[in-house]
Formats: sequence, structure tokens, C-alpha cells
Amino acid sequence: MSHQNPADQTGLTPHQIEEDPETHDVFDEEATYEDSTHPGTVSAAADQPYLVKARQREEYAETVRSEQDKGKADSPLKLSGATWKYSIKRSIAEFSRDQCTDLAAGLTYYTVLSIFPALIALVSILGLVGEADRVTGFFVDMVADMTDDNQDVMGAVELVVGNITTTGGAGLGLIIGILLAIWTASNYVNAFSRAMNRIWEVEEGRSFLQLRPVLYAVTVALIVLVAMAGLTLVVTGPIAESIGNVIGMGETAVAVWNWATPFVMILIAALGIGLLYSTTPNIKQPGPKWTSVGALITIVVMIITTVGIGIYVMNFANYGATYGSLASVIIFLFWVYIMNIVLLLGAELNSELERGRQLQAGIEAERTVMRPPRETKGLEKKNEKYEKLISAAHALRLSEGKTSDPEDLWRR
Repeated sequence: MSHQNPADQTGLTPHQIEEDPETHDVFDEEATYEDSTHPGTVSAAADQPYLVKARQREEYAETVRSEQDKGKADSPLKLSGATWKYSIKRSIAEFSRDQCTDLAAGLTYYTVLSIFPALIALVSILGLVGEADRVTGFFVDMVADMTDDNQDVMGAVELVVGNITTTGGAGLGLIIGILLAIWTASNYVNAFSRAMNRIWEVEEGRSFLQLRPVLYAVTVALIVLVAMAGLTLVVTGPIAESIGNVIGMGETAVAVWNWATPFVMILIAALGIGLLYSTTPNIKQPGPKWTSVGALITIVVMIITTVGIGIYVMNFANYGATYGSLASVIIFLFWVYIMNIVLLLGAELNSELERGRQLQAGIEAERTVMRPPRETKGLEKKNEKYEKLISAAHALRLSEGKTSDPEDLWRR
């Protein structure tokens, strides 16, 4: 069977690799181990692609960044229609390429793992304003409505919530309990950070002491936002009515507030999602105007998919016949999984909008989004450890299994 020479085909001209007379050809089977450590070689690119991308970003930042950054659009509204079209198309492709459905499954696990520790921290925060029982009661009633008052599910929920709300304590014991709850609840944010790094094609370069405080702060901020949402739904209605009575508006103030509540909830959700998008990846973000695009689109898609799941469950699926008393739990897990998929899709859109923004400005971002990483020291340490393993493997091969110590091989 004959094969056509790629150089004879129509399309892009084949990439020509410049040869360095002082080193071996990167395609040469006799290329040495030292050649593979160079960022331009095929073996290094295949073995550690994120390291190559990190070096590309560093070179861009040191050379042409200041000149080409001036031509970048300062708002998503200034992107051309072709750029938007390409960004959306590339987002869908990268979503599949990054295996985001698998990442969403992992995030679903960490969601379940973090729910009750986060609830403990939430109740502790609400207890500071004396509204713990009221807000948790509202959430219990909401779960009852979602599960059609399933006795098995409600029994478990009421038992857990009851234990949390009746747990007393003060002083050091209470503080330690809250800190442990925040530490456990931060597992989701930590997993989301790893997923964001894959989407932005960057490895984590921040040290434990640099990264962990950020993750804990984001976790606390998310819990506070959930507390604000709960207070918005439960407490602010009577407050609006009282204020309306004072200023003479009465029921009108309540009606206005009831109309505004969904928008306040969307704003709180956008703040939480934007916080995740902007702080968790090890890459500097372009700014709130750009991260908010993915956050707002994510919220819209979440609302649409939630309605769609509700219609599907009520009219087409028969989870009760298949799972019995566990049907509500399965539906909840399925919903959480879909929500995490939507979150990651929004993150992909943010990444690809930044790529499109750079391409529109003439920056070579076809393969790598030229955003500087927050920190690279951790990445360099990981690379040094990995290179030592490669050196040991090289020694083991050359000695035919007699030693994996490069120095011992050199002495031989």
C-alpha cells in the first residue's frame, strides 16, 4: 500500500527542525541522555510537556511579552466573532482532551467527602449570628421537598443535622473542631485546583506553605458565601418587611425583595465560582472581567441543566424502581456530577477565551496559553527529582542491570 509523502500534501508546510552541530539530532537513535534534558528535544517534550510549556512561558515573559501584550483586547466584548467561535469550539475539544468527565467524577467524590465538614463549619459560623437553627431548618425542609419527604433519607439527614446543631463547646475545643472541619472540607478545593492546573496546562509550582493557606482561605470564603445565601433566603425577608413598615412601603418592600432575591443568589454564586476560577490554578489570571465570563455562563448552564434533570427525573426516569430508598441519593450524586462537569466546562471556556484573546493580538498561543505561572520553584524541585530517576534508569540500562547508581557506573 503506497503512502503519500506528507510534504506533497496540501496544507501547512512541515515543520523543519534546526540542527545544532554541537548536539545530536533529536530524532537520532544515538542521541545521548544529556540531549533529552534540553527543552527543544522530542523526548523531553513527550516526557514532560508541562515543563516545556513552563519554559515557553518564561521565554515569552522575558522577550516579547511587554510589546505584544499591548495589542490584547481589554474586554471580552472586544473579541471578534471569529475569536468567540474558535474559543467555544476549542473549549469543547479541550474538555474532551483533558478528560474532564473523569475529573468531574473525582470532584463529585470530594464533594460528598466535604459536605458534612463544611456543614459543621457553616453551622458554627451561623451560630455567631444566632441563626444556625433557622437556616439549617430551612435546608432540611428544602431537602424534604427535593426527596418527596423520603423517610429513609430524611431520617439520616435529620440525625446528622441534629448532631451538628446540638454539639456544644467553647474555647480551644470549638476552635480545633472548626479548623478540622475546614481542613477536611478543603479537599474539594484542593482537587479543583489540580483540575484547573490540567485545564491551564500547568503543573503546581507552589510549595505546601504557599498553596495550603490559599486553599483554606478559599474554603472559608465559600462557606461564608453559602452562609450568606442561607441568610438571604431565610432572614432577609422579615428584615425587608420591617424596613418596609418603617418607611411606609409595607408589602411593596417585601415584593421588591422577593423579586431581587434570585439576582442576589446569582451574584453570590458568581462570586464563589469566580473565586475558584481565579485563585486555584497555578497560573496568573487575566482579571475579573475575563474570569467572570466563564462564571456567569456556568451559572446559566447550571440552571438550565438543573431544570432539565428535574424534568427527566420526574417524567422519564424511574430511579425508585431501580434503587428503592437510595433513589434520592443517586439522583443527588448525579446532579452533583453534572454540576462539576459544567464547572469544568466554564473553566475550559475561560482558558480558551484567553487563548483566543492572545491569538487575536498576534501572540503565538496555538499550543500554549502564554500566561505566567504564579510560582515555579516547586516544579523545578519535582523536575530535579524526576531527572535523578531518569539518570538511575540510564545507569541501569548501560550496566545491564548491575547498578542504578550513575556515580557507580562512572567509576566502572
